[in-house]
Amino acid sequence: MERFVLGDVEVVRVLEWQGAFAPAAVVVPELAERAWTEGDDLVPEHYEAGAYVGALQTWVVRDGERTVLVDTGVGNGRERPSTPMFHRREGEFLELLAQAGVRPEDVDVVVNTHLHADHVGWNTHRRGEEWVPTFPNAAYYLPAADREFFDPAAANPLRTAGVIDPGQWAEWDLVFEDSVAPVLASGQAVEWSGSVRLGGSLVLEQTPGHTPGSSVLRVDSGGERAVFVGDLMHSPVQLAHPSCSSCFCLDPARAAESRLRVLARAADEGALVAPAHFAGAGAARVRRAGAGFAADWAVPARR
Repeated sequence: MERFVLGDVEVVRVLEWQGAFAPAAVVVPELAERAWTEGDDLVPEHYEAGAYVGALQTWVVRDGERTVLVDTGVGNGRERPSTPMFHRREGEFLELLAQAGVRPEDVDVVVNTHLHADHVGWNTHRRGEEWVPTFPNAAYYLPAADREFFDPAAANPLRTAGVIDPGQWAEWDLVFEDSVAPVLASGQAVEWSGSVRLGGSLVLEQTPGHTPGSSVLRVDSGGERAVFVGDLMHSPVQLAHPSCSSCFCLDPARAAESRLRVLARAADEGALVAPAHFAGAGAARVRRAGAGFAADWAVPARR
């Protein structure tokens, strides 16, 4: 379990799972295999034998006033028939969170960078026959654009346009029902757009493309900076090829625009970039390299 400090902010990485996820050519379809093997940064932590290697992780951010969770993984006991590795999963997330010194009642803020299944799963847990919020004292920050897009009750013209497979909508509806709707019903949800300051050194900012409401959390404390980018990137291969989006991006071109903007700022500011799915060290500082970027994998000093 990685712990490091940025100014007055402590960060803990809670790693729920890590391993080969899918063929690399499927995850970033614009890239040929040589893009994954041309350097020594990807093998074997991020690419192995044709497969994309990734992680499921939550970032715990403590700024002295609040405890924040950035994304909440897959969750246990979920019906996810279209995603076998998520389907009826039983993991030890709460136990891992406890090892990081966090009890559910200690959490003040939950940030869902977007509303995909592997970012909202532990928003809730089952109590009897109901799904209820896992973190009873937390405000859950949900991107308003994603709530509008994924809510089965919303008038989304894409549902009937045939642009997205009906099976995908069915799975998104399951996710919304068990991991988002109970938070809305509890009154703990904060729907937001544009940008919002959580207090102190923490700011949420929209970076649309992966989903309509995809967002990042910025930290600026004591002259040190980090940006928790969710699914702005799935693999470090996208540092060298920032115009290439993953197969999971609903608007690949817009996702690429957001990625380039965030990475350019991170490189200029010397910010740590912490995605949701990087295996290995999980986070890296980035610097400009030719038309793209490269990673410096050393994380801040552990203090």
